[in-house]
Amino acid sequence: MAHWLPYNPIQPVFLERIFISLPSDFCFQHSYPCVLSSCESENMNKVETINTPVGSYAPDFELPGIDEQVHHLSRYLKKFHAVGVISMSNYCPYVKLYLDRLKKIQLKFYKQGFTLIGLNGNDATQLPTEGFENMKAFAKVNELNFPYLWDSTQDVTRSFGINKTPTAFLIDTEGIVRYKGMIDDQPYNPSAVKENYLTQAIASLMKGQEIYPMETEPTGTYLLWRK
Repeated sequence: MAHWLPYNPIQPVFLERIFISLPSDFCFQHSYPCVLSSCESENMNKVETINTPVGSYAPDFELPGIDEQVHHLSRYLKKFHAVGVISMSNYCPYVKLYLDRLKKIQLKFYKQGFTLIGLNGNDATQLPTEGFENMKAFAKVNELNFPYLWDSTQDVTRSFGINKTPTAFLIDTEGIVRYKGMIDDQPYNPSAVKENYLTQAIASLMKGQEIYPMETEPTGTYLLWRK
């Protein structure tokens, strides 16, 4: 369930409805032919989302986590100075490439009042690997050290404007999106990273400094939406 956080009713929330065209080669064909086939259908060609720009309020949510608890973004924002929401998937090769880096980010900043939250908004009816029980197994095998939540209705995913995994959203304690986009500039080779976008954004936010860049274009796998 998604709704807009009532932080300040006077503050406008900027919404932009966009249509995302999904290319037929959004995933690796040799590894995921079933996903490729489903996305070539006419019903999957366009998906309506609500864009959440940097500087606007993040959509609040109440979602089940793999710990069998209901997680509320508003409660996290009362507990932490900042929260990083990461769109994730159990099958996405890009997510798998970033798992170790995400766990290191969690370890580095958790004691400073920051936490990551993984968000899975893929359609599990078309891709069973994305189901809740598989999320639990994925988290256990990969030893995730941050919450992993299931957006079975895809409402929260649409509210954030997510269309790729992984996509990072850095949210401050007031509920405002301060950065969104890539985790860093090198998905394939961690040793070749030149710009640690998310890490730099978190560090700047914690120090009260300006975040730059505030937005980057995510690289990853397109989400699988309900038909």
